[in-house]
Amino acid sequence: MGLMYLLGIAAVVIFFAGSRIVRPTHRALIERLGKYNRFGNAGWHWIIPFIEHLYQVNVTEQMVDAEPQEIITNDNLNARVDAQVYFKVKADEGSVKNSQYSVNNYQWQIVNLARTTLRNIIGTLTLKSANSERGKINAELHKTLCDETISWGLEIVRTELKEIDPPKDVQETMNKVVKAENEKIAAVDFATATETAADGAKRAEIKKAEGIKQARILAAEGEAEAIRTVNEAAEKYFIGNAQLLRRIEMAEKALEHNAKIVVPSDTDLVNVIGEMAGVLPLKREPKAGDKNG
Repeated sequence: MGLMYLLGIAAVVIFFAGSRIVRPTHRALIERLGKYNRFGNAGWHWIIPFIEHLYQVNVTEQMVDAEPQEIITNDNLNARVDAQVYFKVKADEGSVKNSQYSVNNYQWQIVNLARTTLRNIIGTLTLKSANSERGKINAELHKTLCDETISWGLEIVRTELKEIDPPKDVQETMNKVVKAENEKIAAVDFATATETAADGAKRAEIKKAEGIKQARILAAEGEAEAIRTVNEAAEKYFIGNAQLLRRIEMAEKALEHNAKIVVPSDTDLVNVIGEMAGVLPLKREPKAGDKNG
């Protein structure tokens, strides 16, 4: 009875000692006496204590920093370069096995491979082209890592070039150049705006002068039309009496200044003035000494 009790306790201890839980974010490799035995998916697994060992492998996306390094560019400048690599272990059995049995510490290997690849790529570029072609550098780095890690059971998701910093003195010079370019652009914009304003003012003055000119032309045309009308009236109503019309005009101008004029009563001018005023000239009474009287 005591032996059965002890065996029962031993069985329970062994059961719990061999129980393993694999999370959904991991996959497991189970080895027996140092040799690969079987693959473990997410869930509960039981291994033989002290005989078998279960090693869990993370299959989610991970990131490693390639760590900043000084790289000499093609124009002999020391650029400080840093990058990040995003990868994950493929979840199938073969890939998980390769990540553990085909490479020693794949994270450390990825970092060193990325650093070496960056030196090879950026070493062929000038500092300016390296800064302007970051997308090209990322693409080349990603392709190289994919080709080199194909047997490691890894998927290189993407690579990100964090920084390409030039030496401090070069950075200061570049900042001055950028500032000068911005000031130049601002000066050109100001000059263009000033020229546009001056051109607008000039056009406004031209329009104003054209308006004054047009007004004067219209006034002159009006005066000419008035003179023409007067001439037509004079020709119509005073045909053959041009000299008499001249006398009337002289009389009109004289009367404007309250001047007194003596006009003989027997002249045609009196008759004309009377007709214009609506008054007939008075007939002279015959005197006693007149012959016709």
